[in-house]
Amino acid sequence: MPANDNSLALPPVSLYVHIPWCVRKCPYCDFNSHQAARDHTDTDYALPQADYVAQLRRDLKSQLPWVQGRKLQSIFFGGGTPSLFSPEAIGQILAMAEALVGFARDIEITLEANPGTFEQAKFTGYRAAGVNRLSIGVQSFNTDHLHRLGRIHSGEEAVSALAMARRAGFDNINLDLIHGLPQQTEAQALEDLHRAVSLAPEHISWYQLTIEPNTVFYSAPPSTPGPERIAGMQGSGRAFLTSRGYLRYEISAYSGEGLESRHNLNYWSFGDYLGIGAGAHGKVTLPRDGRVLRTRRTRTPRDYLAIAPARELLYTELAAPQVDPIETGDLPLEFLMNALRLVEGVPLYSFERYTGLSLEVLSRHWPTLVAMDLVEPLERRIAASAFGFDYLDEILQRFLEQP
Repeated sequence: MPANDNSLALPPVSLYVHIPWCVRKCPYCDFNSHQAARDHTDTDYALPQADYVAQLRRDLKSQLPWVQGRKLQSIFFGGGTPSLFSPEAIGQILAMAEALVGFARDIEITLEANPGTFEQAKFTGYRAAGVNRLSIGVQSFNTDHLHRLGRIHSGEEAVSALAMARRAGFDNINLDLIHGLPQQTEAQALEDLHRAVSLAPEHISWYQLTIEPNTVFYSAPPSTPGPERIAGMQGSGRAFLTSRGYLRYEISAYSGEGLESRHNLNYWSFGDYLGIGAGAHGKVTLPRDGRVLRTRRTRTPRDYLAIAPARELLYTELAAPQVDPIETGDLPLEFLMNALRLVEGVPLYSFERYTGLSLEVLSRHWPTLVAMDLVEPLERRIAASAFGFDYLDEILQRFLEQP
């Protein structure tokens, strides 16, 4: 049932920039990443940076009708390994985005980096170009585990990378870690967290390893800890991080107070984001009728770069290729899949404001879920209960069923 017309509003908008190249494809990785070729000196990578930046500009220009006067609240460079690009190329992309769309005064700009690609001058250059947050893909400090994951760095290189980032002027850093690794014990998982916390990052992302289709691990599954051992790791790890002042605000995200990833919060709060680059995804809201679209870009760098400039036509809503409207009946599930990932959930008003639907749509199932202690009552916020936070699939299943 539609909400009243005055309730619909455009959410904040962010920008995701996909840099698809990496040094080596990891066996667990299902992201759109492609191994970069070495140049003739065998000391650097032969990346078409100038051509790619030019194509990113065309890509962003084609999406300007969806911006609707909003300024970018955050930018995230993901990959692949964005830190393979030079500071000059990253700076050109940022200058282009600011000129075409505009930046919020306190914009957050994050760049993913691999410890194996850290160079002091390079990261000083990123900071000077406007990047103000780093996300460093450590994954583990254990040499054996790093080897099994196909990582190109050592634990000591990860420590060195964070030190270089500090010297470059970064005061907002995330460390990515994975638990549930092949042959990992609970003590080893906790040791990774101890070493991470000793480095005092502002944010820690602590993910469970999942085996995804189209990965080497899927074709040849490694021996990983069972559910009971995973539960032990997670319970001990969460308690340790909390004791050290890292607040869990999302399923896998912990931060100091006020240091949450604003870019990811926009995803989970059902905000809009433009996606540019090979394989990039986006989500936009049409101002005229409130329809929500998912956007996709062609995956391979070669095909992405081959899109002819002559085809640089402004996208006209559904006339654009690789655009998928979210059907009205699917909006509650899409909203909840994001919002319920947050420990505190989202404000009650945001459902009507960003979907154009009445709260009555949620009310069909909510009393039953409250009675099962899976969600909080629909009063101020839409949120899972402390118990239900570990059973999000059970909650979402209700919205897959017929009313």
